[in-house]
Amino acid sequence: MARTLANIAAHKQAKNRGSWHEALALNTPDSAKPALRGTAWVIVRRMDGLEIGPASDEEREWCARLMAGSDPWITLGRGLESCRESCSRPGYELLVARAAGEALGFALVHPRGVAGSPYLASIAVAAEARGRGVGRRLLAFVEDRYRPQARHLFLCVSSFNGRARRLYERQGFEAVGVLDDYVIEGAAEVLMHKWLRR
Repeated sequence: MARTLANIAAHKQAKNRGSWHEALALNTPDSAKPALRGTAWVIVRRMDGLEIGPASDEEREWCARLMAGSDPWITLGRGLESCRESCSRPGYELLVARAAGEALGFALVHPRGVAGSPYLASIAVAAEARGRGVGRRLLAFVEDRYRPQARHLFLCVSSFNGRARRLYERQGFEAVGVLDDYVIEGAAEVLMHKWLRR
């Protein structure tokens, strides 16, 4: 009960600051509960007109179509069915960024994907929303979401995806390994890491 009251008070303080606010979910998926033990599940974050929260079933299909129609997934040979499977994997959290109810981008995270630490499996922004900070804010949301229970965050970026790698580096990620020819011949997957807290 004390934790709940503290969470409500924190929610009111954040809302009153006007920059963003968080709402707590009452229906945390069972698959996410082990990773969230002792912490509140942040369901929505609003910031500068952007809302980030769990994907609806309809949005899962939108995310799969965005993946299948964008690089790096086109170059990696990931078709629509493969992308649908990715967006519906048990144990993964699919978060969608929206403005005025319209989906603009998403992040797909496994709470314990690399050595028990969160792994950002995919992140994408619709072509018409690129360059507006949506990807950066999705990354910030994921970091804030997992910081209470994790010290590290990992992701992989394809060697040919220089724009994404530069974004990750600006946000404090560092390359910690290279997997040559991992998904396709002639391209590497670069494993990147960021400290969430020390």
